[in-house]
Amino acid sequence: MRSQHACATPHGITSLQSATNRQTDSVHSGRLQYRITMVNTTAPSRARHLVIVFAVTLAIITYIDRVCISQAMPSIQKEFALSDKQVGWLFSAFTLAYGLFEIPCGWLGDKFGPRMMLVRVVAMWSIFTAFTGAARGFVTLLISRFCFGIGEAGCFPNISKVFTIWLPSRERVRAQGILWFAARWGGAFSPLLVVWIAANSNWRMPFFVFGGLGIVWAVCFLLWFRDDPRQHPSVNAAELAMLDGAARNIASREGHVPWARFLGSPTVWLLWLQYFCMNYGWYFYITWLPKYLQEVRGVSVKQTNALAWLDPILAHFGDEDVVLKLKLAFLAGIPLFFGGLGSLFCGSLANWFAKQLGGTARSRKILGFTGLASAATFLVLSTKIQSPLFAMISLGAASFSNDLAMPGSWGAVMDVGGKYSGSMGGAMNMIGQAGGFFAPIIIPMILAATHTNWAITFFASATAYAIGAICWILIDPVTPLDDDTPTHRDDI
Repeated sequence: MRSQHACATPHGITSLQSATNRQTDSVHSGRLQYRITMVNTTAPSRARHLVIVFAVTLAIITYIDRVCISQAMPSIQKEFALSDKQVGWLFSAFTLAYGLFEIPCGWLGDKFGPRMMLVRVVAMWSIFTAFTGAARGFVTLLISRFCFGIGEAGCFPNISKVFTIWLPSRERVRAQGILWFAARWGGAFSPLLVVWIAANSNWRMPFFVFGGLGIVWAVCFLLWFRDDPRQHPSVNAAELAMLDGAARNIASREGHVPWARFLGSPTVWLLWLQYFCMNYGWYFYITWLPKYLQEVRGVSVKQTNALAWLDPILAHFGDEDVVLKLKLAFLAGIPLFFGGLGSLFCGSLANWFAKQLGGTARSRKILGFTGLASAATFLVLSTKIQSPLFAMISLGAASFSNDLAMPGSWGAVMDVGGKYSGSMGGAMNMIGQAGGFFAPIIIPMILAATHTNWAITFFASATAYAIGAICWILIDPVTPLDDDTPTHRDDI
């Protein structure tokens, strides 16, 4: 009996352990199933939406800071006795730096992450925005505007990097549309803000105020944002599961960009040329337009009844002189207001246009040609219109048409560039900024040679638009030039 008991005891212990293990496995399996169920049933958090809010807010601040100088320039020019050629160089100093440093700033964002890069560039351009308000002459203005351009060059490449990390692929195009819509509208309302703030102080104060806005944004972004969504406490597992490709996009990728192949492609050169032409025409709106309104349209604004409905509203903000400046600022904002609508309209309906027009390639070519050709037409038409309000609406239609070509331009960059679309986009934007660099310099030269005939400057911009439109007839906007991506000419 004793031996039987001794033999039974180990067997009983083994049976008990097996039963315990089965029970433990069942508990673990139940916990795992519970976790899977929680991931499947819990609604995704919305931290990515706040990322879009940060991006849109920054885009607004970017264009407010950028447009501020053009609205304040008549007062600056008067105080420092600047010539029109010096003013042209002040406008172009920003564009030169913006174009030269766009690719380096984007590369630094890839290497070190967009969080610290955005914080640094926003802080930098905000400081030099404030320095513009503290300027004491042409040289200090020139340095401030150049450094301001270096800072802003890092904005949109790094915002795009943020979108690739934090947004599902199906939400990125819509986010870009909202971003550019907000940027244009920030520039549209900036003239009114500048006039209102300056009317209660002087032309310097808007630069201090807007510079402060950028610093506040940088601090808030630094405290909340993380380069890796997996490290953010506000992102739950369900939202993280939506962020397809986030891990791949966080790490920088280095590779040999086939510049020789790009430079040997007619499509690449035509893409760059049309973007140069587009920017040449568009930069008038954020540089010389306020001066044109004051010199050419100022008297007619006083005499016209088309803007009389604004008098009761604007009378609360100052005397007759301030009301006139606010009316001119209102007119100056119309082109950017319409441009924002163009970006939103075309970006939102890009897929619909492709279906209706017979393919992506045909859609991009038709919208690109129609947009730039219409911009040229409306620009010339504005010189024939006597009413300042309807003349600005014509310029607004030109800006709207200008932005019809924007989605196709960047869509072509992504398709033609393939896996090198970042480098291709940076190069196209750099060439485009060259157009923005030359326009503010050439305009005063034309004015000096034609005894201040502003219509000739409009004809020059319209000619640039027309050249850009012709480019779209010859561009192949869908066939990639990288090695690994298969070609697709079926929808050309």
